[in-house]
Amino acid sequence: MSIRLLGLLPLCLFASIASAQRTDAMFEQNCASCHESGPAAKAAKAPDRAALGKLTSDAIYASMVTGSMKARAQSLNDVQMRRLAEYLGGMRKIGAAESGDASRMPNHCPANPALGDITSGPSWNGWSTDSSNARFQSAANAGISPADAPKLKLKWSFGLPNATHVYAQPSVVAGRVFVASDSGYVYSLDAKTGCVYWSYLADGAVRTAITVAQPKGGEPAAFFGDLKGNVYAVNAHTGAKLWQVQVEDHPLTRLTGAPKLYENRLYVPVASAEEGTAAEPHYPCCSFRGSVVALDTATGKQVWKTYMIPDKPKVVKKSSNGTELWGPSGSGVWDSPTIDPKRKALYVATGDAYTSPAAKSSDAIVALDLATGKLLWQVQDLTGDAWIVGCPEDPAKRPENCPADVGPDHDFGASPILKELPNGKRLLIVGQKSGMVWAHDPDNKGAVVWKAPTASELAPATGQIVWGGAADDRAAYFGLHTGGIVALQLDNGERRWFTKLDPAPALSRLAGQDGALSTIPGIVFSGGWDGVLRVLSTDNGRVLWEHNTVQDYKTVNGVPAKGGSMVSAGPTVAGGMVFAASGYPGLGAGTGLPGNVLLAFGVE
Repeated sequence: MSIRLLGLLPLCLFASIASAQRTDAMFEQNCASCHESGPAAKAAKAPDRAALGKLTSDAIYASMVTGSMKARAQSLNDVQMRRLAEYLGGMRKIGAAESGDASRMPNHCPANPALGDITSGPSWNGWSTDSSNARFQSAANAGISPADAPKLKLKWSFGLPNATHVYAQPSVVAGRVFVASDSGYVYSLDAKTGCVYWSYLADGAVRTAITVAQPKGGEPAAFFGDLKGNVYAVNAHTGAKLWQVQVEDHPLTRLTGAPKLYENRLYVPVASAEEGTAAEPHYPCCSFRGSVVALDTATGKQVWKTYMIPDKPKVVKKSSNGTELWGPSGSGVWDSPTIDPKRKALYVATGDAYTSPAAKSSDAIVALDLATGKLLWQVQDLTGDAWIVGCPEDPAKRPENCPADVGPDHDFGASPILKELPNGKRLLIVGQKSGMVWAHDPDNKGAVVWKAPTASELAPATGQIVWGGAADDRAAYFGLHTGGIVALQLDNGERRWFTKLDPAPALSRLAGQDGALSTIPGIVFSGGWDGVLRVLSTDNGRVLWEHNTVQDYKTVNGVPAKGGSMVSAGPTVAGGMVFAASGYPGLGAGTGLPGNVLLAFGVE
């Protein structure tokens, strides 16, 4: 999931592709001789890249400043050492442990009552309100009507210490808000006031939404993943760790899609940053395979694991500089799984391939058996899409790491939406980075029912849909990178309306609505690259309300905070409140705006 267009780059893993390439080059020049595989590394008896990934950013940084790596790191300045340490340490910010602990904050809740029945009361639990991934909240649970939209006012704001990427979607359960950021901290807050109950520090940055559930025989737990491939369960009442497991040992593993919980199993999608790292000519491209892992919620024990590419990667040749080149690879799963109780199936959409020939599971909709992980069917919506960073269109100028046939990088980052029509027909609807929206039949082995391009004279097709849409009983709604929201008829994909959304005047370069949308009856919510949170009418696309988050905030926890771009996770709505995380600079060269604030709006 890397995107060549300005601002649509591989996920929030680095400040930019250029920065990622520089960081990889630093590793190759200063570290690889001892920490990559090979004779020199074996002789040095140093931890390999995978072992380094198990260390925290702070530990790696300390080894370069005062520890065993001090002599080796003398050629690096402090900024470079920090960047390299955070890169190897799962993107968790250095110093997060000291600055982000809730115990240091002045706004502790006066009491911490038990959560009680977590299924009662309005909630937005995880990526979507339910297993269909429609990102639709009922009127009763939303507590907000279209008439209320113009009355929304900021009720409180919470500053996320030491953060610049606030890309984890807030979850609302039992009157609490659970949110995380690239600092590695997860927080539990009171939904009405923003007072803080507890914090938990993960080993890596946390991008996934938090899912709360009550394992059989246990207390309610909060489940999430980090950018080091770890999955966690912590006590949702106290924040105490229950268990932690690593679901994939590839050193470039990233967990971005929210785990999905169903019947005491946690289904974890697994993606990777390898297609960005592959731009480094000495990197042995490529060996990662996307997967879905099923865990027991009570213990974290693996029940099954299914790779999207069944064949294990192997060395296929060596480059002119002696670097081993591998394959097949790719087909990462960036999105939260969709659950189909009727067919006892799990659906995911996959990313592109990294090596040629592109695997049949790349750019595809995949169905797995919930109980066993067995492949039920897969339908590839785009063939031949093998792509990594740094491969120009001219074959003569391509580095040897590049696939033989470079694709357009039009993979899927969005979750399939499972919808049932009034006539009983069911569809899996998913938006692709090509700008195409696909509807598959889950009851006919994924057969394509319709496909609808979202291009228009106002919205060119290339690279339009990234993190996903939302759907009610009439239409599916998608945000476009070119700027705007489109509504498509569920049964046939015909366009109901399109609203062009120009960026805030002071931020004219930041067009685009790449983040996931959310919807309630009569309203669709979207955040933009320009940092503006907007509410649109589902009837005609008219803008009903907007709030520019790019400003400084006086926060309830006293942490200096500012809003930024909003192009990752979407807003969540529950109990008459709207919660939105603001601050996501993305990976484009100087595109988005960093930020570190969670905003809570209510009807005044």
